[in-house]
Amino acid sequence: MAQAESVNSGHRAHVVERYRQDGYLSPVRIIDATDAAHHRRRLEEAEAVYGPLNYKAKVHTILRSPLELAIHNCVLDIVESLIGPNILLWNSTYIIKEPRTPAHVSWHQDLAYWGLSGDDQVSMWLALSPANEANGCMRLVPGSHRAGRRDHRIVDSKTNLLFQGQTVEGVDESQTVYCPLLPGEASFHHGWTVHSSLPNRSDERRIGLNVQYLATHICQTKHDRDTAIVVHGVDAYGNFGADIPAQGDLEPQALARHQELDRLYRETAGST
Repeated sequence: MAQAESVNSGHRAHVVERYRQDGYLSPVRIIDATDAAHHRRRLEEAEAVYGPLNYKAKVHTILRSPLELAIHNCVLDIVESLIGPNILLWNSTYIIKEPRTPAHVSWHQDLAYWGLSGDDQVSMWLALSPANEANGCMRLVPGSHRAGRRDHRIVDSKTNLLFQGQTVEGVDESQTVYCPLLPGEASFHHGWTVHSSLPNRSDERRIGLNVQYLATHICQTKHDRDTAIVVHGVDAYGNFGADIPAQGDLEPQALARHQELDRLYRETAGST
């Protein structure tokens, strides 16, 4: 699937079947390279003011750029085809690997530690710089989502970007595939798909925006304080409090709210 337009041109059933079979879609063109460079520039301008934004939760509540990308029509059309018309934007975070650094992500499944009540969820990873094998693009095990939850072991590693260092062991590397992306391309993956990424061995930053979407019937099982934004359809359940989308960039009130949102996400994802 090379173009987002394919979802709008009668290929929805094919897209859904591929996703159900493989647990991912990649690559999907969302914006062109010029627009990707524009959004990268906005991120790096924000970094110059705010400081590092890597792995900060819910950045769509403090910056307009990730919000615009998260609710892009092409993105929401694909998400609708995968989890239905009533969609919550739950989280967005920049995942950045600096040049020649050992940071990596171990083999894991997202849903194993998010505390969500079901798997009507999809994650998008949108590249704002080239993502390839040299700089640590995502790799995954096609079809692994169909086996459901795998056992995870907590591994103490200072270079593992996951909060708990949670790791699925015994992954057959011969069955894995890489998901290289050009700027403006995205991948979409299921929450039970086993995936990981290696360190950035290149001289360039690897920059991506990771966004999580939920069907509105999903709820948080770890606590009753979680928040989200309805971005498509209607929410007849009210399982989440309401996040406030960014009205500008790094506005003081939004930053004050975000401090607690980021802390709560780390508490949620960092507990078993």
